[in-house]
Amino acid sequence: PCLFKMILFLIATSLTFITESRNFLQLPDIDCSKTPTFLVLLVTSSHGQNKARMAIRQTWGKHRLVAGNRIVTYFLLGTTMNQNDQTGIIAESQKYRDIIQKDFIDTYYNLTLKTMMGIEWVHKFCHQSRFVMKTDSDMFVNIFYLTELLLRKNRSTGFFTGFLKMNELPIRKINSKWYVSKDEYPGSTYPPFCSGTGYVFSTDVASQIYNISESVPFIKLEDVFIGLCLAKLKINLEELHSEQTFFSDRVEFSLCLFKKIVTCHYVQPYELLIYWNALERSMDEKCPDV
Repeated sequence: PCLFKMILFLIATSLTFITESRNFLQLPDIDCSKTPTFLVLLVTSSHGQNKARMAIRQTWGKHRLVAGNRIVTYFLLGTTMNQNDQTGIIAESQKYRDIIQKDFIDTYYNLTLKTMMGIEWVHKFCHQSRFVMKTDSDMFVNIFYLTELLLRKNRSTGFFTGFLKMNELPIRKINSKWYVSKDEYPGSTYPPFCSGTGYVFSTDVASQIYNISESVPFIKLEDVFIGLCLAKLKINLEELHSEQTFFSDRVEFSLCLFKKIVTCHYVQPYELLIYWNALERSMDEKCPDV
């Protein structure tokens, strides 16, 4: 009888996995129920950004323990009409086991779908983790300082932080990359949201966003869409630290500054390698108090 129950359990488990993984073309190689994970980094990427992915794998995206806390990084991709590109992504996924992909065309205007795919993956496959970060492939992320600040914050539920945008107006200029029509979003101001360049939230929020997302009007700006979900959930944005730590623009490199920031934007792959190596080499060096 025990063996029979075990067989039934295994069949049910595999069927659940097949059902949950439907529409996922590539899945990473991790069992979060067996591998306690402190922080899951979800990086939006596209097919032509393989140099950026390689640089991230060698720097802040390297799977590691920080102060005894496991940090893992996965890349979010859609599909492409170019079969050679897709074949390359399959090979990359098999080699590194760090790609999450679903069957939607990979364009800037599908960024909301891409972000929601990452949130769905966390909800279905890694809800045991403590925190999630969504960021982009042209970012510098100081995972050491981020981990330190999250541990110091000591929050495990209902937490959402990043570069706060509290009173943003929709851009109505039709030639803007961020143009939104009144049909898409009739409101005069957006609800509070965090810049899509990098935001961090407790994992319970991922499941809440996933569960509510279909009842929230779709908008192509993923960070605004997440803000709409948070407004409906009545989850308030919070600062991670009294000093600014998330930068949605480029910041000129300075070792002492980069030790005390979480994100910086517009970083080329070769710059990332230089910055990161400098940061790791100077971990034990003290900076003067400003």
